[in-house]
Amino acid sequence: MPRTSRSLAAAGIASLFLAGSAIAPATASPVTTGWGRPTTSDRTSPAEARRVDRVPTPKLDWYACYGYAECATTRLPLDYDQPKGATTEIALLRVKARDQQSRIGSLFLNPGGPGGSGTDIALAAPYFLSDELLDRFDIVGVDPRGVAASDNVKCFPSVKDQTRAYAGLNVAFPWTKAEEKAYIASSKAVGRACSTTGKPLTGAMSTAEVARDMEVLRRAVGDKKLSYLGFSYGTALGQYYANMFPDRFRALAVDGMLDPNAWVGQGKARGELQETRLRSADGAYQALREILLRCDKAGEEKCSLAAGDPVASYELVAQRLRKKPVVIEDPDGGSFTVTYADFVGASLSSLYSPYGYADIASITADLLVLTDPGSATAARLAQARTAVAKRAEQARQQRRYDFPYNNGLETFLGVDCTDAYHPKDAGAWPALTAKEDKRAPYFGRAWGWSAAPCARDTWTVRDEDAYTGPFNRKTSAPVLVVGNYWDPATNYDAAVSSAKLLPNSRLLSSDSWGHTAYGTSACVTGAVDAYLLKGTLPKKGTLCTGDVQPFVEVPAAPETSRAAAPKSALAAEGEPARGEPKRLPPVVAPRPAVGTLTVR
Repeated sequence: MPRTSRSLAAAGIASLFLAGSAIAPATASPVTTGWGRPTTSDRTSPAEARRVDRVPTPKLDWYACYGYAECATTRLPLDYDQPKGATTEIALLRVKARDQQSRIGSLFLNPGGPGGSGTDIALAAPYFLSDELLDRFDIVGVDPRGVAASDNVKCFPSVKDQTRAYAGLNVAFPWTKAEEKAYIASSKAVGRACSTTGKPLTGAMSTAEVARDMEVLRRAVGDKKLSYLGFSYGTALGQYYANMFPDRFRALAVDGMLDPNAWVGQGKARGELQETRLRSADGAYQALREILLRCDKAGEEKCSLAAGDPVASYELVAQRLRKKPVVIEDPDGGSFTVTYADFVGASLSSLYSPYGYADIASITADLLVLTDPGSATAARLAQARTAVAKRAEQARQQRRYDFPYNNGLETFLGVDCTDAYHPKDAGAWPALTAKEDKRAPYFGRAWGWSAAPCARDTWTVRDEDAYTGPFNRKTSAPVLVVGNYWDPATNYDAAVSSAKLLPNSRLLSSDSWGHTAYGTSACVTGAVDAYLLKGTLPKKGTLCTGDVQPFVEVPAAPETSRAAAPKSALAAEGEPARGEPKRLPPVVAPRPAVGTLTVR
């Protein structure tokens, strides 16, 4: 649900990994690990091997950066079919293993997006990865082509041109006919610009190209095989790598799954909205409804919304805002408007956090009062105005900047529009997203509109070497697939279907809240760590439980937040010491999720 390039960056909109020289212990048990035992696996195809193997291994000239990391850049082929042709610059960052003598290798991280910065998440790794992983692995992040510190994709010649083209996207999602018309116009403008001014990079940003880059960089860091941990869209990148190079990785863990067939669109599904295939909205609606039901069960003492029927109260607020937005006066004499789309966008953003249930309840309760001022006391009305005004002001502060050029939306679209099939005409989105809303209330439109610039009639640039499958290759090492029951962005069903696709994979499920599961459950974190360190897989059918459950008493400790993403903030804090409390990984959603009332 893009707003503008500015707000996308503020919302975190804007991926890859490797291992060092020593590989897993040769004594690993053949019962619990995919290493050290003979397997019959598919091999990297001759055509794919030829593409990457003829590229000379880059020599990375690492230098100290950000206080506790090392940085490097290298140039890789823009088109792997022309290895001596044009190149694009790729940026890397690593945090070296604390125990170099016991170092296993390098672990490549990807935060998702597409468009998330691998160098950002690598610098944040000491804040969220376990000390055991930090002891044994060099943590490596790569900014995918077009993204962050790598050569930037740029679809417009100036910020002025970009701002004018993005004007219609400055809503959480379009609701009125006028908003739909403006959104479609802007979507077409962006699609055309990225298909012309954005070239040649927009035609070379597919996930397959990033997987090829990762394979070359695996050699560059001196690893015999790849070790990888990917979140959100990073799971798509991991699955692409596993299927393109099934015999070239040591360990590959993916958390917050996108089903690759649904991502791409196969057969008749090519003409559908990508959301119709991915069903992100279904996951968001299920999580929202479950939170409201648990609020009711917890009672008014733990959830103030339980004074009435929470499910009915949420729908009542939605109905009122659909009819008439709420205008709230600022103490300084100004005012701001809260629309139905703002309410849904704020709810979706809240669902990304394990603690988001509290925001869902408070936002709904406050707007229940503000949409019917006569139902509350003057004190309660003032309290609600203050709370909503505070949230709105935080969002407005995030959007109050302009220069320099921000390409967050363009990095997302440069991958999604090139990887996947989408409907031909952007004008079809109103009817198609309305159908999504019927299947998954509130969130169908919110998720469905995000890919409107990808309409095939206006986004015409292509990557002739994009990979569209198969995604069921038998890999030499097992793949660990992690799915979270209540994920609002990557539906748990995608974890189930992705695990079924890969013959040599293991599904780890978790009854957790928020987007992705690592860090939200000690059970999940321990299982992922054991797999990455030793190759040990969790038992079949393992179900973990999230450490935080809605409206249940939790230990008196500071709320776990996501690690900061901007490198400047991380550098200012400095590297945390061993044993310090961990945060959640700075994951980037598979598509933009923003909300005017967003707190987190």
